[in-house]
Amino acid sequence: MSSPTRWAGVPLTDRRAERRAQLIEAAFRLFGDGGEAAVSVRSVCRECGFNTRYFYESFGDTDDLLGAVYDEVSGQLGEAVSAAMGRAADTLQARTRAGIAAVLGFSSQDPRRGRVLFTDARANTVLTARRAATQDLLREGVLTEGWRLNPGSDPVAAQVGAAMYTGAMAELAQEWLAGRLGTDLDAVVDYAVRMVLR
Repeated sequence: MSSPTRWAGVPLTDRRAERRAQLIEAAFRLFGDGGEAAVSVRSVCRECGFNTRYFYESFGDTDDLLGAVYDEVSGQLGEAVSAAMGRAADTLQARTRAGIAAVLGFSSQDPRRGRVLFTDARANTVLTARRAATQDLLREGVLTEGWRLNPGSDPVAAQVGAAMYTGAMAELAQEWLAGRLGTDLDAVVDYAVRMVLR
């Protein structure tokens, strides 16, 4: 278990932030390897070498912790997508392709990310709410991008297209992560772009 000397000389706020980050990382590993059932207060603390009191310093329960894990991985995904789209040519096709490739590539480079974001614990109310909020943000981003690149588009058509795109991306990611679409990421992305933009 964590000894008092481990945190000697570290300011209290920094200690708490470091412990919180370690708990999130431990829960990510456990969840990614064994699903929601692998995450408990004891298992996460054991993974970190912490006394359980350090868990409750940052989280009320494991649902709070899983929500923080989701937020962490979702934030990393958002950064990856933004970076990929920032490198793409400023056309609807290029930026759409970059965004789709970034989502699928990020999720499959470390399968634990995909479990957190798309596939596991679908009955967990905290993660379900987080996923719904992320889809809302994605839909708004798609609308903003579409109107920027195609300012004369019909608003209702744009809303319909954005809703269909965000729902389809979640399903596409699940199929890709399950291995049902083969192993050629470029081919999958090419098909997806053609379907989205036709």
